[in-house]
Amino acid sequence: MRARDLDLKELLQFDREGGLLRFAGERVLLLDAVALGLLRRELIETLGLAGARAILTRFGYAHGWRVAETLRSALPWDTDDEWRRAGGRLHTLQGLVRVEFSDAHANAAGPKPIGEALWHDSYEAEQHLLHLGPAAEPVCWTLTGFASGYLSRAYEQEVYCIEDRCRGKGDACCRLVGRPLAEWGDAIAPHLAYYRRACLDGVLSQVTSDLQRIERRLRARRRDAGTREQRDESGFILESPAMRRVIDVARRVAQVDSSILLTGESGVGKERIARFIHEASGRAGGPFVAINCGAVPEHLLESELFGHVRGSFTGATQDRVGLFEAANSGTLLLDEIGEVPPPMQVKLLRALQERQIRRVGENRHRPVSARIVAATNRDLVKEIRAARFREDLYYRLRVVELEIPPLRERREDILPLARAFVADAAGRTGRKVGGFTPAAAHQLLRYRWPGNVRELENAIERAVVLTRRSRIDTEDLPPEVGLAVPDAIVATDVRTLADVERDYIRSALRAVGGNRSQAARKLGIAEATLYRKIKQFGEG
Repeated sequence: MRARDLDLKELLQFDREGGLLRFAGERVLLLDAVALGLLRRELIETLGLAGARAILTRFGYAHGWRVAETLRSALPWDTDDEWRRAGGRLHTLQGLVRVEFSDAHANAAGPKPIGEALWHDSYEAEQHLLHLGPAAEPVCWTLTGFASGYLSRAYEQEVYCIEDRCRGKGDACCRLVGRPLAEWGDAIAPHLAYYRRACLDGVLSQVTSDLQRIERRLRARRRDAGTREQRDESGFILESPAMRRVIDVARRVAQVDSSILLTGESGVGKERIARFIHEASGRAGGPFVAINCGAVPEHLLESELFGHVRGSFTGATQDRVGLFEAANSGTLLLDEIGEVPPPMQVKLLRALQERQIRRVGENRHRPVSARIVAATNRDLVKEIRAARFREDLYYRLRVVELEIPPLRERREDILPLARAFVADAAGRTGRKVGGFTPAAAHQLLRYRWPGNVRELENAIERAVVLTRRSRIDTEDLPPEVGLAVPDAIVATDVRTLADVERDYIRSALRAVGGNRSQAARKLGIAEATLYRKIKQFGEG
């Protein structure tokens, strides 16, 4: 038998009623490519690139070695060379990659490679691009490991393959070159570590160290007696009645598959609420996929959401799964839904109504089962009146609406959130900062936080980095926060103008380190006037 004689219909055995699948006599499984892509993302997010690459490369190597042994004994080969080439043919039949054998290095100086091939439609490159975006280095780690394991068994010596081109990093196709260990020289050194257990042991040791550090930080946070956080199992800080109501409704609607519209100003935590809904739902085992509709150009949005087929437009060199399909059995967050242009709104409405999509350039429809959560900081009712947003799409998305209040309307949450952010930032940066001075805490409460929770988190991280003390003071806060005056709309008491003026002058002096000349310039008054007012307040 020759490698090209391998036939999928003959190799694959299955019972039409269901049950075990066998390929070349060995049990196999049907796995969804997107699920493998999500596993890759989880490995990278948990272990880092080096750890994920080590696991997937070692898995591929073991798989390749086993397949080579199975094929050697299961089929009658015309020659050993046909058996050695069968690995690439097998990958093509299994749909992992389309292999085109090459001899580009045949006339190059030095020994001819044992194996050389172009890879088309690599599922690994496709999934890496889908879930993680373009990479700086080749990403077909499992496939490369498989080829190395297969050839090592077939040639009964250490053979290693290097992917020097990859679709995952922007090349037209992937290319693989395989040589015996002795012929690689120094070129193999950066790749060889991923086949060795020491690489994985090092990564796992680092993960263990990181987990221990996180555990210490959590213990330290629990010891902070000054923190008045009220957290439930959701992980949210729920001091304010407004946020308690939001989380209560979110927890209840998570149990059904109705579409949800999250509204609120930028930075209030809409994506955080969407993730909570996903994690509290029956779809928690599925993927959570998010897209910022306002960040994708109009001509690419349809392809991002629905996918496309090869050749459907310039640059579409392979089929691509859209985010609706990627989120199957999970949750799809359509963030900034108010930014979607009207022509795309029509297609989006049809997808939501019919629960099926059609890839760009394709004639057939594909069913989808993603739960839809939309989010916006726009007033969609006003957008409908201005004919910029479809009313029927609005009601399709707004089965349940959750309005997340801005931070200025839930001031009970400001200090608990700020203290939590101090603990997080101090842990990340290694700074020993444990809270706020009374003056700094007062200023945090006086400021209106137009950027909401996101602005608060950034302000606290800046303060943790800049402070020279164990507690954050007003001069460590951003100027607009450190000089904040109470807003008449949100103030709880009516204060005299003299009190407001005194407090503002104090804040200005703290912001410039007590330099009265500089404070007078910032306040826009003469230095003599400042001295007179300080004396008037009894602080001269």
